[in-house]
Amino acid sequence: MRRRWTAVAAVALSGVLVASGCGGGDKGGGSGGKTKVEVFSWWTGPGEADGLAAMKDDFEKKNTTIRFDNAAIAGGSGTQAKAVLASRLQNRQPPDSFQGHAGAELLDYIKAAQIEPLDSFYDQNGLRQVYPQQLLDQISYQGHIYSVPVNIHRSNVLWYNPSVLKQAGVAAAPKTIAEFITALKAVKDKTKQVPLSLGAQWTADHLLENVLLGDLGTDGYNALWKPGAAWSSPQVTKALQDFAEIMKYTTFEAASTDWQGAAKAVVDGKAAFNIMGDWAYGYFIGSAPNGLGKKADVDFKWAAAPGTDGTYLWLSDSFTLPRNAPHKAAATAWLKEAASKEGQDLFNPKKGSIPARKDGDKSLYTGYLSWAFQQWQSPSTKLAGSFWHGVTANNKWHTDVDTAVGLFLQSKNVPGLQSALVTAAKNDAQ
Repeated sequence: MRRRWTAVAAVALSGVLVASGCGGGDKGGGSGGKTKVEVFSWWTGPGEADGLAAMKDDFEKKNTTIRFDNAAIAGGSGTQAKAVLASRLQNRQPPDSFQGHAGAELLDYIKAAQIEPLDSFYDQNGLRQVYPQQLLDQISYQGHIYSVPVNIHRSNVLWYNPSVLKQAGVAAAPKTIAEFITALKAVKDKTKQVPLSLGAQWTADHLLENVLLGDLGTDGYNALWKPGAAWSSPQVTKALQDFAEIMKYTTFEAASTDWQGAAKAVVDGKAAFNIMGDWAYGYFIGSAPNGLGKKADVDFKWAAAPGTDGTYLWLSDSFTLPRNAPHKAAATAWLKEAASKEGQDLFNPKKGSIPARKDGDKSLYTGYLSWAFQQWQSPSTKLAGSFWHGVTANNKWHTDVDTAVGLFLQSKNVPGLQSALVTAAKNDAQ
């Protein structure tokens, strides 16, 4: 199944181009004498939209002469927003700041000179001391920092419905890929529920990275994203075969429901498992109308995705300063909000993530987020970067993997999938 977002993106693009200005400098554009700051993201879903709204309110209280212009475009993982953004940047009509995943995803923007380095911003605001060094290394290129991380997400989370597992006779969350396949079969054979729910195609890409990590281990997975990686190895073959077997127990929700529909199926008792990032937590526990108002340990539970316990498959949402931003001073003020302790502690509990800063208020992070906080900061936890969410793979590689997965979903041909992944790594690794 392939995504069908080209027409949607084109319609969205026509709207934002009309609304946006050209060129650089600090132009007006606001109402009532205020300067506006146009912030571009894909935070429109439950939890994330609430978190953005909380940060917006705090920003406008601190910056009374600036009006926040929310230019968010719907689409999980930024699938639609990135296409619109690429056109805007190519046409030299950038927003004042845009969301991007920290890591290799930003390389295209950096190499095209579309975003500015932020070294002086970090120095002026004392930020080098408040972010983990490994995160600063990940968002730097040739010694320069190019974005402001707002959060840390975990990609490798297994969400499950305890009642459905009980019906299936599954005693606990599976710890290995083999145990996971056995549990999926038990759910299929003994219940009427869906074993593993999926949403739009990108959720299958997300599943793939989790299966690769679960089978190959942290070091083996991390090695895949380096030049000369052994994508043709028997170990990768086995992981792809397991991926194909797991896919037999899935069902796709309509693409329009995106990840939310797949996650909701678990807490509603219609599916046993869903492998999704921890943004699902904000959706589960959030209040209506945007959230589901579900109870942790009752309506749902969580564990590390099978085979990945002890590894944090991480990603980070961050904001950039585009070259020729129409309202540069306002954009810099927004980046200061995104970097602030107050902003991050307002945003992340609602989003279902933990702060990128080291000094977040731990008392605000309860339930799943308390566990995530502890895991992220534990010296024994191993780190792996999410390829789908921009840490280890550049945009071209990301697209080529997605194309390979799309073809596999139609053909179910594992050798064809592996061949396509070998080619993508050869052509795109940097």
